[in-house]
Amino acid sequence: MQANAGKARGSGNTGGRARTFTESARRAQIVAAAIDVIADGGYASASFAAIARRAGLSSTGLISYHFASKSDLMAQVTAETYGALGAHMAGRMAAASPARALEAYIRGVTDFVAGHRREMKAVLEIFLGGGISYTPGTELVALSPVEEMLRAGQSAGEFREFDTRVMAAVIQRAVDGLPFLLETHPDIDPDAYADELITTFTLATRSAP
Repeated sequence: MQANAGKARGSGNTGGRARTFTESARRAQIVAAAIDVIADGGYASASFAAIARRAGLSSTGLISYHFASKSDLMAQVTAETYGALGAHMAGRMAAASPARALEAYIRGVTDFVAGHRREMKAVLEIFLGGGISYTPGTELVALSPVEEMLRAGQSAGEFREFDTRVMAAVIQRAVDGLPFLLETHPDIDPDAYADELITTFTLATRSAP
C-alpha cells in the first residue's frame, strides 16, 4: 500500500512562493478534516463540502485555494501520513544491527499503525477507492530499504542465503496487512501481531546455528 504521493508536497495555488504560516496552518486544518471525514465515512464521502463542514470553513473555496482537486488533497493526506511514518521509522532504525533492524522495522511499522489508526484508515480508504496513483518503480522503491537491511544481514552472517527481493516483498506485505486486518478485527492486538511477525521472520531469515 505504498503510494506515490510525493508530488503533493508542492501542491497549492501559491505561484511558487513560500507559504505563509497562516496558509500552512489552513492546509493542515484541511488535511486533518479530510482524514476525519474519510475515516468516519469512507473515501466516497470526502467531498469538499463535507470536508469544509468538518473543518468549520465557510466555503469550499477555501479548500480549492489550497488544493486544485480532490485527488490533490488525497495525495497530500497520503504524503503526510507516510512522511510521519518515515520520520517515526528513522528514529527506530538508527544504529540497529541487521538482525535487530528487522525486529525494529516490524515493530516500528506496527507501532505507528497502532498509534495512527485514523490516518491509516483514511489512507486505506483512499487506496481502496482508487484515490492513490502508482507509477512504475514505486514498488521497488518501497522494497529497497528492506532489501538493503536483508543484504546487510546476509553480509554479516546473521541471515541465511535467500532471495532478498522475495523476502522483502513478503515482509512488506505482512506489515502492510495490519491496517486491513484492523478494519475487520479492530480488537486485534498490534503488539501481538508484531510479536508473531518478528518470530516468523526471525525463523525465516536467521542463519543455521
